[in-house]
Amino acid sequence: MQHTANLSTSLLIGYARVSTADQTLNLQHDALTKAGCSKIFTDTGSGANTERKGLDDALSYVRPGDTLVVWRLDRLGRSLQHLIETLTKLHDRGIGFRSLTEQIDTTTSGGRLVFHVFGALAEFERDLIQERTQAGLQAARERGHRGGRPKALSQKKLAMMHALYADKSNTIEEICKTLNISRPTFYRYIKAREP
Repeated sequence: MQHTANLSTSLLIGYARVSTADQTLNLQHDALTKAGCSKIFTDTGSGANTERKGLDDALSYVRPGDTLVVWRLDRLGRSLQHLIETLTKLHDRGIGFRSLTEQIDTTTSGGRLVFHVFGALAEFERDLIQERTQAGLQAARERGHRGGRPKALSQKKLAMMHALYADKSNTIEEICKTLNISRPTFYRYIKAREP
């Protein structure tokens, strides 16, 4: 979807993040200010942290025609996949993206090319993981292993469970405690035996 923007009102919005409270945002803040950012949002916390209020606020603040600017790519994305998802959302909203260190600017044709290469790499990575998983499962099957969760109860324990269940003086809770199983496991085995 193409977005048209009035370039005279488009803004550069900065986003900076440091991993710990011991680190300072000054370097990033100075670089973003020098790049012309009119407003800068910040976070302090690991990139792996899914809650980043500063980033959420920045993404809510930017409008079509604006450009979100970071000092370095790893300040924005928790992973390549997260980075691609964030950039795709920005692109779909008609918002540009710039990374100062890597000199990527999605408002230029060269920057858009880099963005598409990132997307292709992320898809390639997903496909590789899926292929490895399938190959691993196939190899396990060939060695006689089955996928899925291991059985919670041996045949002996299963017989004991049914005997305890047949005696109506035993509560479900007591049976589960005795056999060291959860209620869902208990009901799964009971249901499996029902005709």
